[in-house]
Amino acid sequence: MSNDQSSNENRGRAAANGVSVSTTLSVIVAAIAVLLGFLILRDVNRDRNDAYVPSESEVTTTLPIDPTQSSVPTDSTTLPRTGFKVMVANASGVTGSAGQMSTALQAQQFIVTQPTNAAETVGKQTATKVYYVAGYESGAAAVAQVLGGVPIEAVPTPPPVESGELGEATVLVLLGTDLAGKLLPGALPTAPTDTTTTLAPA
Repeated sequence: MSNDQSSNENRGRAAANGVSVSTTLSVIVAAIAVLLGFLILRDVNRDRNDAYVPSESEVTTTLPIDPTQSSVPTDSTTLPRTGFKVMVANASGVTGSAGQMSTALQAQQFIVTQPTNAAETVGKQTATKVYYVAGYESGAAAVAQVLGGVPIEAVPTPPPVESGELGEATVLVLLGTDLAGKLLPGALPTAPTDTTTTLAPA
């Protein structure tokens, strides 16, 4: 075999190998491109599904509840103003303020009992609180809201009133100096007033 023939055969093999390698590389590149395209499309679709934002009606917020004390953010239109009786106990030191508060609460459609004074052990209070008998939390919440969102608590034993008893009352307002002799912050503007009942001042 001559050198020319050997050289031609080598060139032929090299050319065939070059075509074979370039074809293989093209196939691999195409396969990688298809795979990448599939992965990108899958991620785009996943992002669309993950980007779902719930509407206002689907969003619920749970607030932590402390069973001993809470402020009341509830809408006043959903809270009951009947089915329970409210007693106001004066812990402000302002004479007659429990009677005034009782009249104001009655004007807001609450059923009130005779006002009283706080127990001597309570002393003068700067902040008003609302207490409730078990089962009357919603009533206490309604009163607390009308009072401007004051805290509510379960009534202690004995109740912090002069007589030590609530009688028929299931909600107690322990009136402090913050609200004594003042207008109700959360009062209904058009609530009917009852001028036929006179309560003795406490």
